[in-house]
Amino acid sequence: MATRNRLLALAVALTLAASPAGAVEVLTGTLKTAAERGEIVIGYRESSIPFSFVEGKRADGTPRVAGYAIDLCGEIVDDVQTAIGRPLRVRYEPVTSETRIGAVTSGKVDLECGSTTANAERRKQVAFSPVDFISATKLLVRKGSTLASYRDLGGKTVVVTAGTTNERILRDLLARLKIDAQVVTAPDHAASFALVKAGKADAFALDDILLYGLIATDPAEGSSYTVLPDKLSFEPYGIMFRKDDPEFASLVADTFRRLAESRELRWTYERWFLKRLPNGERLDVPMSDDLRVSFQLMGLDAGQ
Repeated sequence: MATRNRLLALAVALTLAASPAGAVEVLTGTLKTAAERGEIVIGYRESSIPFSFVEGKRADGTPRVAGYAIDLCGEIVDDVQTAIGRPLRVRYEPVTSETRIGAVTSGKVDLECGSTTANAERRKQVAFSPVDFISATKLLVRKGSTLASYRDLGGKTVVVTAGTTNERILRDLLARLKIDAQVVTAPDHAASFALVKAGKADAFALDDILLYGLIATDPAEGSSYTVLPDKLSFEPYGIMFRKDDPEFASLVADTFRRLAESRELRWTYERWFLKRLPNGERLDVPMSDDLRVSFQLMGLDAGQ
C-alpha cells in the first residue's frame, strides 16, 4: 500500500509539472476535492482532552487547536500534500458529539480528529483509521460520594454528553439491571462536567481517558472528583473520514503504518498521555497492552 501511494504521488507530481488541471484528474474522492479547492478541513472538539481541544487563541483570534488526535491528523495532512503534489491550507472546523458524523458525511469536514469510537454501527455511515486509542466508559463522581459503583445509581441523576456511545451504553445497562436512575444530557463534555460540579447530576458517564483529562485540566476543582473503576464498555478510537473512498482510506492506513514503523506513534502517545499537558498537569496514563500490540503489528506490516 505504501509503495502504491508513493507511485501515485510521483505520477501526480509528473502530471502536475505538465498540466496542473490534469493532475487533479488523476485523483479521486477526498484527495481530488482537497486538490481542487487547495484546502483540507479538520473537524476538532473543544474539550476532548487530550485528543482534541482548544488552548487559547492565535494572534489572528482563531482558536489554537491541539491534542493527540490533532497531531495524528497533521501527519495525514502531510501525506495528503505529498500525494497531490502541492501544499494545502488547513482549516479547522468545530464539531460536537452530535454533529461530527453529519459533518463528515456532508463534506463539511474531511477528517474528524477527536475521541470517536469506531464501532460497527458508525461504520455504516463513515470510515475510520486504524485504532489510535482504547478506552472504556466509566463514571466520574465527587469524592466522598455514596456512589461506589454503577449498581448504586438507583434514585440518582447521571449526565452524559449528547451524541456519544456512552449514552446508549448507560441506558441499556440501567434498563437491563432495572436500576431506576435519571439520565440527562449536555451538549459537550465541559457542560456535562459542569452539571456535576453544580450538584445537578450525581455522576458523569464518559470514556475514562476523557474524564481523567477533565480532572487534570481543572486545577481549581479537579482534585475533588474521582473516576470509579467499573468498566461499562470497550471503546476503540479512530480518526473519522468519508467512507467509500478507497484511495483516501489507503493513504490514512499508510500514514499510521509509517508512524508505527518509525515509532512516532509511541512518541506522540507519550507526549500527550505521559508528559505534561499545556497547563502543566500530567495524565500519567501508560499505553495499554492492547494498544501497544496494535501499534507493533502496524509497524511490522509497514516493514514488510
